Amino acid sequence: MALDKTGIAKRIAKEVKDGYYVNLGIGIPTLVANYVRDDIEVEFQSENGVLGMGPFPFEGEEDADIINAGKQTITTLPGASFFDSAMSFSMIRGKHVDLTILGAMEVSENGDIANWKIPGKMVKGMGGAMDLVASAENIIVAMMHTNKAGESKLLKKCSLPLTGVGCVKKIVTNLAVLEVTDKGFKLLERAPGISVEDIKKATEGTLIVEGDIPEMSL
Repeated sequence: MALDKTGIAKRIAKEVKDGYYVNLGIGIPTLVANYVRDDIEVEFQSENGVLGMGPFPFEGEEDADIINAGKQTITTLPGASFFDSAMSFSMIRGKHVDLTILGAMEVSENGDIANWKIPGKMVKGMGGAMDLVASAENIIVAMMHTNKAGESKLLKKCSLPLTGVGCVKKIVTNLAVLEVTDKGFKLLERAPGISVEDIKKATEGTLIVEGDIPEMSL
């Protein structure tokens, strides 16, 4: 069975290590903070000027002044700090963020990412994603494997305007976990109940399958 957005966030949370500074992009990535293990210390950074984000607040406990980059209300952990955009982007451009988790409309087999514009339909502005993909050493993409028409979003070459070139390291979709290699998408794990054949059909780019592919554990 394919994962939902929560399932994708839970799997990506396993990639977060103790002591990491992590930037969470808009969309599925914002859910990751809810599922990080309790026994590790992680600092979540939001480009609008927050370091030390916690999980989403419970209903009735929201503070409209405390939001993430996607304008969602958030909580902050003890020791959290607030700062302006100049400081926030100094952290990002200065490579002080260990892991960036982004959403995407398309990813190519060589690690290009397109996540800001669909010509003639949607232009949300490149925003901070431009800085994140240019500066981060470790980028994981959270996305659906196919679009609403059932067409693959993991491509040989992106068709949409690029946000960054050759920068994505790993992708977690509703079907699979894949690593970007110089030979294409290497399949690491598959969602529970999803076959390798299902993933092959949903992947336009080169898919590398070596040995038995384990199911994800969430």
